[in-house]
Amino acid sequence: QVQLVESGGGLVQAGGSLRLSCAASGRTFSTYIVGWFRQAPGKEREFVAAISWSGGSTYYADSVKGRFTISRDNAKNTVFLQMSSLKPEDTAVYSCAAGETGGSMWSGYNYWGQGTQVAVSS
Repeated sequence: QVQLVESGGGLVQAGGSLRLSCAASGRTFSTYIVGWFRQAPGKEREFVAAISWSGGSTYYADSVKGRFTISRDNAKNTVFLQMSSLKPEDTAVYSCAAGETGGSMWSGYNYWGQGTQVAVSS
């Protein structure tokens, strides 16, 4: 069993940066693929980024590629999402998820956090 807690969300102006954290409990966390998803009001949940269990492989949605960076520190059971050059369209609730399959589909993840709100003003 893995519990995930996100933090680091907030209000930022367009062009600014935020760093989200996903803290996990559970000794097996380091064996899971971890992904970040986001959901804006009235829209479907959208894949943002994912990272392999070792951190050696990362994947990004085209909409965030070059602006967001996902990383992990398995010794601290934490995954990070560094977000730069933020745009108003990045406004959403961001959730992290862990699973054995991973990928860009939410069905590849077994465990989910509650989410943290990110708001980008123009």
